[in-house]
Amino acid sequence: MAIRALTRNEIDLIWTIDRSEVHHHIYRNVDGRLILVPAYFDIPGWHPNTIQTDRNKLQDCFDRGGIFLAEFRADLLVGVSVLDTKPIKTAPEQLQLLYLYVTRQARAQGVGTRLLELTAAEARALKAKALYISATPTENTVNFYLRSGSSLNPNPDPDLFAAEPEDIHLVYRL
Repeated sequence: MAIRALTRNEIDLIWTIDRSEVHHHIYRNVDGRLILVPAYFDIPGWHPNTIQTDRNKLQDCFDRGGIFLAEFRADLLVGVSVLDTKPIKTAPEQLQLLYLYVTRQARAQGVGTRLLELTAAEARALKAKALYISATPTENTVNFYLRSGSSLNPNPDPDLFAAEPEDIHLVYRL
């Protein structure tokens, strides 16, 4: 098990992460409270459109100094985190956790926690006071961030919220 920075040429390794998961509940933000609601759906993996769109977004992030951390087991990428160094207009003391994925076979083994903690340390080194997290509203994802110490963001950035209005916007204080 080794964590290291990804190079720009390795960004496409991210698509080898098995992000498949069956969901039975999602969270909704209702008047500043998280409400768990039934919602069954199956995420089989990476959608080709997501790969193309996110590849461009990730390359742009890398080119402006984004920090890409990856955990490997042998030559297999098992987890990745991406810290965007672009300032958030309404919250300049925060940096966005743009990506955090753990492959299905390595979940619940501490990979996500290690990556989150190392990403937080990188953000602190850049003088950030918090991570801005726009989390998919799935039960497992939101619960992970809440267990890690994140809380509902009382003032979501309008641009980030408009880009992902169904997400749960969280803040992870450093």
